[in-house]
Amino acid sequence: MVTLTRAEGTWAGDLDLTRRSIALALAGGYAVAAFSAEADPIHTDETGLVTASVAIPAADRKIPGYLARPAGPGRHPVVLVNSEVFGVHEWVKDICRRLAKAGYVALAPDLFVRAGDPSKITDMKAVMDIVKATPEAQVLGDTAASLKFLKAQPFTDMKRLGVTGFCWGGGATWRDCETFADFKAGVAWYGPLQAGPYPRRPPLDDVKDLKCPVLGLYGGQDKGIPQADVAAMRAAAKAAGKQVEIVVYPDAQHGFLADYRISYNLAAAEDAWKRTLAFFAAHGVK
Repeated sequence: MVTLTRAEGTWAGDLDLTRRSIALALAGGYAVAAFSAEADPIHTDETGLVTASVAIPAADRKIPGYLARPAGPGRHPVVLVNSEVFGVHEWVKDICRRLAKAGYVALAPDLFVRAGDPSKITDMKAVMDIVKATPEAQVLGDTAASLKFLKAQPFTDMKRLGVTGFCWGGGATWRDCETFADFKAGVAWYGPLQAGPYPRRPPLDDVKDLKCPVLGLYGGQDKGIPQADVAAMRAAAKAAGKQVEIVVYPDAQHGFLADYRISYNLAAAEDAWKRTLAFFAAHGVK
């Protein structure tokens, strides 16, 4: 049985699939578990880009990843992309291509590969089982391996390194910025801040360890991330003397950038994307 839902719960309209959306979902274009009947997914073409599936040497095995970069010569700034709970599916790859169009080398490593491939699963419980079976120590180890892989490439400038991520990956972005001194800036899209279903330390617990500026992007209507958590993160960052900017879009829900979901909010998405690129540029990732 196909369970059409999302990590943050089901909202009215989620189950009202059109023939078009069913066809797209079954074709494997997007994570079936999150597909929106109302979405008109953006597809970023590969003109002027080089894209590839890559194998990243980690401690115990090679992990797959998707890489997009400008086709032009020279070394380019780099953004590591942390996926949603649905893994490196087509929308995440499109995000990499959007970043590449903006001049970045973008790499999205498959951080769930040892437990399964959530991008091909239609049952949300099965997706979450994969995520819960992926411990933070392993994720951070694979992140370190991804940075080592990027450093070895002739087209990367690791002195201009940023990180971004969405939902689960937004939380991972906070944790990356608390863990790795390599990053010059991070942009966390609606990442959980307190303890939850994911096996990792809550970002709020280690704000004092932030090693770079972070931009947090949140929806005021997010059912899974209370505004109290956002306020707590602002207060903790201020108390720790850390450079954290948090923008809340009052009418936006969780996943407001995901143009394949019913939660997509065009106005919030466009503004937040502009802020993302400006934030990276302002902190040396350009």
